[in-house]
Amino acid sequence: MKRIRTRHRIDFPPAQVWAVLTDFSAYSEWNPLNVSADGDARRDARVAMRFVDAGGGKGKVIAQTVTITDCVPERRLEWVGRIPLLFTGRHFFELSPSGGSTDLVHGEDLSGLIPMTFSERRIERQKAGYEAMNAALAERVDRMANRHIGLNH
Repeated sequence: MKRIRTRHRIDFPPAQVWAVLTDFSAYSEWNPLNVSADGDARRDARVAMRFVDAGGGKGKVIAQTVTITDCVPERRLEWVGRIPLLFTGRHFFELSPSGGSTDLVHGEDLSGLIPMTFSERRIERQKAGYEAMNAALAERVDRMANRHIGLNH
């Protein structure tokens, strides 16, 4: 099994991060990794997703329907994409409150025949894609928070 783990601090509480993370219909507006998603953020939901193969290095976009396997509001979101025997990806986000901020752990466990062939370099490229998504998520939460504040003035 190959494992990817990233960490990022977002200067907003988990409720605001969760609202952006689970708004799948808006992924195309901000998400450089999961470029589109169509479905609901609820356990057992099937979500049609398009994502960039960040580890492949060529920007190839892959379409796959994933299943939401864990969905605990403001705490954890997880989905699994599967091609029997060849690939299983368990992609997750864990949110932990830290003062008025959120500590995010974003990762994936990859198993099957295809990930067995992944080099450390490929995993590092994929990790960089996850880190880019983390930064984009933080920027989106900031923009949405500022937009909301602007509407109240």
